[in-house]
Amino acid sequence: MSCSDNERPGRGHEDIPMTPGVLAEMKALGVFATPEERAENIEGIDPVEGRAPVKKSAVSAPDALNEAHAYEPRASYFSRGMRVDLPGATMIFLSGTASVDQEGRTVHKGDFHAQCLRTYWNMTRLLASEGASWHDIVRTTCYLRDIDRDYDDFNDTRTMFFRAVGTDPIPASTGIQAKLCRSDLLIEMEAIAIVPHDTSG
Repeated sequence: MSCSDNERPGRGHEDIPMTPGVLAEMKALGVFATPEERAENIEGIDPVEGRAPVKKSAVSAPDALNEAHAYEPRASYFSRGMRVDLPGATMIFLSGTASVDQEGRTVHKGDFHAQCLRTYWNMTRLLASEGASWHDIVRTTCYLRDIDRDYDDFNDTRTMFFRAVGTDPIPASTGIQAKLCRSDLLIEMEAIAIVPHDTSG
């Protein structure tokens, strides 16, 4: 199905089949045009008039892992994390992070403990890039490819890591079995940190 010139989707839609349903939903969402090109704002999509959005910025650590939008051959469009500045504190939301290197390649294929530790390293670098640490983490969500097979190994590695780091209290956490985005990844984690603006302790 083809689109008329005024209904041509913006960049990044080349891989999506333009079925009647997709076209209808894209039109409803307003993604055929950039905000600057639209004649009117779309509620829930465009910024709310008269109010500034919360201050936020993307989190990255290129010394440890690449940006998802740089993945080859197919980019994945999300930030490694998001920093949100609120009155009194900054919240840092780390996206699902796994055992990948600076080029986006899977590291330690088949080695669960090593993948878990590389994931902690990548998350550590993301935290450090924002002046935060594991002592600011309040919650983690841990996705295991095979929770029956790997949970004990995960728990042993997590326990060793948090004891070595000295986090007190230990962050809240949920472990979930999930089909991860690559067949060679065994674990993926996301986390939330809260960093107070008052540093007097």
